[in-house]
Amino acid sequence: MIKRAMFIAFLLVPMLSTMAQDTSQAVLREKVAEAKDAIDGINETLTEMKTTLSALSKIKISGYMQSQLTASSGAGGYAGAPTSGPTAVGNFQGGALGSGVSTRFLVRRGRVKIMYDNDLTQFVLQFDATQGGFTTKDAYVYVKEPWLKTFALTAGIFDRPFGFDISYSSSNREAPERTRMYQTLFPGERGLGMKIEAIPTESMGLLSLFNLKFGVFNGTGSSANEADNLKDVIGRLGVSLPFQEQNIALDAGVSIYAGGVKDNYSKYIYKKVNIIDSTASNKGATFGRTYYGIDAQLYADLLPIGGSSLRAEIITGQQPGTKDDNRSLGSITYPFTGHLYLRNFLGYYAALIQNIGLQHQFVVRYDAFIPNMDVSAKHIGETGSNMGLGDLSYTTIGIGWVYYYDANVKFVVYYDMISNDTVSPATTTATYKPFMKDLQDDVLTFRVQYKF
Repeated sequence: MIKRAMFIAFLLVPMLSTMAQDTSQAVLREKVAEAKDAIDGINETLTEMKTTLSALSKIKISGYMQSQLTASSGAGGYAGAPTSGPTAVGNFQGGALGSGVSTRFLVRRGRVKIMYDNDLTQFVLQFDATQGGFTTKDAYVYVKEPWLKTFALTAGIFDRPFGFDISYSSSNREAPERTRMYQTLFPGERGLGMKIEAIPTESMGLLSLFNLKFGVFNGTGSSANEADNLKDVIGRLGVSLPFQEQNIALDAGVSIYAGGVKDNYSKYIYKKVNIIDSTASNKGATFGRTYYGIDAQLYADLLPIGGSSLRAEIITGQQPGTKDDNRSLGSITYPFTGHLYLRNFLGYYAALIQNIGLQHQFVVRYDAFIPNMDVSAKHIGETGSNMGLGDLSYTTIGIGWVYYYDANVKFVVYYDMISNDTVSPATTTATYKPFMKDLQDDVLTFRVQYKF
């Protein structure tokens, strides 16, 4: 019996071992299959995540906030000061202070910019949130051709391609505001239209020194609907000249603005000194709004304490307006509800910026705007004169200090000393009487900016 049992055990052990081995391999195969399924699932998830992250990486969000205190040299600048319009105190320093108001806090700009950048194409939205409300600043599509990567089309709401100061971001500008000249001719800076630009690459040799921007716009600003079926044509040809051995760079450009407005109010058109054109066909006719500009920016290491920049622009041409307002459409109600004034204007500015180390900047800027080169303001208010506040010339000297606290925060202290032409001492019109002398309308700005 013992021998028989041992014989049976001898036969069963290999069989049981084989069965156990088969079971173990089956379990292993099952585990391997489960692991493979899990890995495949992880790979699918990673592929989906990669696609999502790739799309999200193309979304770029940036913005800046400018909070400031503004103070005038007088309560409202002068007795009877208007609370709005081109002669209101502080109107060109961030917004009118209002009659009887000499100091105020405000959020000058609160910008958030969203860009979807897909290399050759871009989708851009930028909003501005302040105590005055919520507005759209930019809304455009950008498309670059894929062959030479030199030509691009922009369509929507964006900066008008004229001069230098328009395209220079308010977050980078050393002075709190653009010059009176630019705020008068280009209120809001932006327009609604389409632009083609050519920016040659370095592989194109000397052509890479030049750039060209050309656009067609409604001419009614960035938010108003088309009102007269006219279109404004704007363009700038720029050149960049690097002098590397001398540590100097020069950028310059010439610009042109060819537009027009319709006068549907009356046949009377005022030109130069009391010249009235009353041709019957004037009513409903189109009158030109034409600007010619030259700008230059010089960057150099003149002093061992830091880099220096010198910027200058000059613009001249014809500007349509009303008797007491020489600003472009977007600031004046359009179509006009008053007689049309055609003025030959001249505006210019020069600014010197000196860096001291990496944290300090000092800036001095002089700007002048002469809205009517054919008249003298001393005749405003005289008997028989058709001139108004729209003919007043202004000069502004700005002095400022910029301190970069860190990569995000900067402080600005800036003082505008504003001088105006004076009107006829014989005037009896209440609107003109305050302008018999230089107004108390200097403005001090203290600003804190956060940018990300």
